[in-house]
Amino acid sequence: MADIQKVTQNTFKDIVVNSDKPVLVDFWAEWCRPCHAMNPILEELSEEFDGKAVIAKVNIDEERALGAMFQIMSIPALLIYKEGKKVAEFVGVQSKEFLEEEINSHLSSAK
Repeated sequence: MADIQKVTQNTFKDIVVNSDKPVLVDFWAEWCRPCHAMNPILEELSEEFDGKAVIAKVNIDEERALGAMFQIMSIPALLIYKEGKKVAEFVGVQSKEFLEEEINSHLSSAK
């Protein structure tokens, strides 16, 4: 079973930047209702893309430095990284279908 990776300032480089797979990072907070609406979608995506892409979460209340570093102003904020670089960014609740297409587009262009 695929797990959603919890990312901290200490693990961001290992989990996101150094990943050999595309990484979808969800910046969220416990008090954010739209963020909670994303949880079932992210869980389904982590199962669907197990072994092909990484689904990760950053709690901006616990990791304020990461939120500031990436200038996260609104949450949920969903960033896709590939080969250590941000290749896409979306704010607000996104559909599973939309995120599937986005992840797949970065899988198909993999080296």
